[in-house]
Amino acid sequence: MPGIGHLVLYKSIALVFIFAAIQLFAQNHPNPKIDSLLQNGIEKLLHQNYKSAEVVFNKLKIEFPKNPLGHIYLTAAKIARAVDYEEKLNEHQLDSLLTIAKTQADDLLDFDDKSLWNNYYDALIYGYRAYYNSVNSNLISAFADGVLSLHSFQHCLEIDNDFNEALIAIGIYKYWKSAQTKSLNWIPFVKDEREEGIAILESAITHDSYNQYLAVHSLIWIYIDNGESEKAIELSKKMLSKYSDSRFFRWGLARAYEDIDKVKAIEIYHEILISIEQISNRNFFNDIVLKHKMAMLYNDLGDYNQSNQLCDEILNSKIKSNEIKLRLEDRFERVINLKEELNEKLENNN
Repeated sequence: MPGIGHLVLYKSIALVFIFAAIQLFAQNHPNPKIDSLLQNGIEKLLHQNYKSAEVVFNKLKIEFPKNPLGHIYLTAAKIARAVDYEEKLNEHQLDSLLTIAKTQADDLLDFDDKSLWNNYYDALIYGYRAYYNSVNSNLISAFADGVLSLHSFQHCLEIDNDFNEALIAIGIYKYWKSAQTKSLNWIPFVKDEREEGIAILESAITHDSYNQYLAVHSLIWIYIDNGESEKAIELSKKMLSKYSDSRFFRWGLARAYEDIDKVKAIEIYHEILISIEQISNRNFFNDIVLKHKMAMLYNDLGDYNQSNQLCDEILNSKIKSNEIKLRLEDRFERVINLKEELNEKLENNN
């Protein structure tokens, strides 16, 4: 059995495919009807209209029953909603969708294993499996599926070395693999490929694609991890100028501002909170996370009263779901510790 360190690395590498698996199609799909449905559905995803997106992808599935894209994109829509709303993934549902997609992809590969698109479908399927296996802590399976996804992406490049989305996946992989193993870079055969990964992504986002925004999203968080928050802010603002209601890009913008302007970071986190509060029947996970982030920033700025008020709001929250309570257990403990620290500071200021 691998040790804990290996398991953490496996999960980190597998999580690369959260992004790599959904960097779909640098070139337009050769079928104009499929192309139109994809663009329509993806646009709805960008505006967080998940139900409408699923309607479009269901239509894709019905109109093209031998093509796996309908099932793949339904998986994408369900994952996007779960990530945005912090809901538990329905693993059985996702596995069912991808099992059908895999059968369809295998049939296409049996017919033509040199097809760029047929190999790309395979890469996507393995990538999504890597994602939900990592979320459910099936780390060995996640790592195995991730490697298979990467292999399929590399095969795409052998067919077409300008296939932008395969380059995006490999660029993301190169950066995060090196970031997670940077303590081993002194070993001769362990190469630091972070700068190479960034260079690949910076080149890739200059080309139009259906999901160029996901390559940008990945690069934003890579910039933050690499200590280049100014670049992350610039990219986030560029995407928000087009998709002003996107929480995905607003989270990255807020996190980048934490390193540069904490007051601005609080302002953006508050905007996200207002957006989250419009969601009916939400589970309040994000409410707690956002209020905690703002409380920590207010503490850093010396506004102890505002920080303390947010801590009280968090600790007085009425969360019904035991699953959400369990997931927030560590965060609640950190909030309690922060409140104790704040009480001491407030007493000393009186």
